[in-house]
Amino acid sequence: MVRPAGDLRGCVVAGDWFHAPRAGALERMAGGLVEIGPDGVIAAVHRAGTPGHQAAGALAQQAGRLVRLPGLLLPGLVDLHVHAPQYPQLGKGLDQSLEVWLQRYTFPLEARYADRLFARRVYRRLVGDLLAQGTTTALYFASRHADATCELADACLEAGQRALVGRVVMDNPEQCPDFYCDESVEAGLEATRAVAAHIRARAGADGMVRPVITPRFLPSCTDGMLRALGRMAEESGCHVQTHCCESDWARDYGQARFGRSDVAVLDGFGLLTRRTVLAHANFMTGPDMERVALRGGAVAHCALSNAWFANAVFPLRAALAKGVRVGLGTDIAGGPSASLLAAMRMTVAASRMLQDGVDPARPAAERGRPGAAVDMLTAFHLATAGGGAALDLPVGCFARGQHFDVLRIDPDAPLGTVRLWGGESDEDLLGAVLYTASRANIADVWTGGVLRTQAVPAAA
Repeated sequence: MVRPAGDLRGCVVAGDWFHAPRAGALERMAGGLVEIGPDGVIAAVHRAGTPGHQAAGALAQQAGRLVRLPGLLLPGLVDLHVHAPQYPQLGKGLDQSLEVWLQRYTFPLEARYADRLFARRVYRRLVGDLLAQGTTTALYFASRHADATCELADACLEAGQRALVGRVVMDNPEQCPDFYCDESVEAGLEATRAVAAHIRARAGADGMVRPVITPRFLPSCTDGMLRALGRMAEESGCHVQTHCCESDWARDYGQARFGRSDVAVLDGFGLLTRRTVLAHANFMTGPDMERVALRGGAVAHCALSNAWFANAVFPLRAALAKGVRVGLGTDIAGGPSASLLAAMRMTVAASRMLQDGVDPARPAAERGRPGAAVDMLTAFHLATAGGGAALDLPVGCFARGQHFDVLRIDPDAPLGTVRLWGGESDEDLLGAVLYTASRANIADVWTGGVLRTQAVPAAA
């Protein structure tokens, strides 16, 4: 029998599996068997009591390839919005408005990544910390420095985290400080191409780490840059990520400059595609949502950071009803937590506040938006299969063809915070874990069938 600390590629794993392939729909596969191919991709899933389950288990046992994992097995978590260089800023300056926060804290910090050694130190710690918290896939904004962005990609490759990494593009001198601005459109494009070439050239990078075109947001880019990046997206087929109508200030800036919504402007520049992820998008209108759904784009919903900088609650349920693909983001460092568990919890809480309202001076019937609330199962789906679907990556659930990116939750971890008393329904059991688990409860994390971090030794 292979121990959990080993490589699970080529093994058959028995355990108690929980996933949500669809929003609000929990599937538990207690005693199920998952076969993992030599490439770290799930080759077959055998549910207990189904034809083939007993035979598959017996064959694996006979061949010494059967591994039994205790605890709860969940899909790896997908973070659709991480500002990697802002990790040292986590929890700082959150009493400021967005535009002040960027100028006073963020841009000076990000300028430090001209020092490649500083970038290496921060990024290795960040990637390791996120993996330990269950984030197996991350969509990263880096800084505007090509060398430092390559360090981030390398850190992901070395640690085994699935990632999309983008050098931030910002060339508008009216909105970017002199010390943190691309010199020209061509300079920004050249640096972006260099990062993409580095990622593609790294052995093993194909599929595990990918480049992503990253105009920071409309205020930071000139029309010429936005147009050129749209052409690059079309020619390269790369993913695109940017901020979209995050706050009143950001929304009003776009309206004043272009006379249209952020969504319409991005679409006009060719930056709204099937592979586009829009961070925040709090002020999207109904027609905006329809346009995003038509183009096949996605939204990174950052409920926790929205409480600090958005001035509004993203209408999540309305976006889902319009057919918009949505996943979750922590938005390091726009909120004080790097945990997707915290993001899930705030997603539910924010939706309840939107539905019920928050101003006690208003009558209850006028206080909120009816029908806006979502439950934890929906948040769990968005943090796993929903995030994978937003990126068009085969991650987030347990099915043939999906990467074996998995968390093992130990409810009885000595320093953990989960308390179970027996007799819980499947939904209540998972809910108790998602609402109360801490980092100590995340015992093991695999990507592609390979153990990446181990907080608590696992039994054979």
